[in-house]
Amino acid sequence: MEIKNRLKELRARGSLTQKDLAEKVGVTRQTIVSLEKGTYVPSLLLAMNIAEVFQEPIEQIFFKGDGK
Repeated sequence: MEIKNRLKELRARGSLTQKDLAEKVGVTRQTIVSLEKGTYVPSLLLAMNIAEVFQEPIEQIFFKGDGK
């Protein structure tokens, strides 16, 4: 099972670059790239920080994929 997310969609809606989001949550741009590609699963703290930036519940940003 994999973790999917809506980061790219939410960033576009908020007119944020990957670098902007990275700076807001205290990670590198490469971490945001990896999150968006689905190759990196965030820590709970990082997920909470991202949710705070977008003012959405964590489960509305990150969710379980079907593994396909």
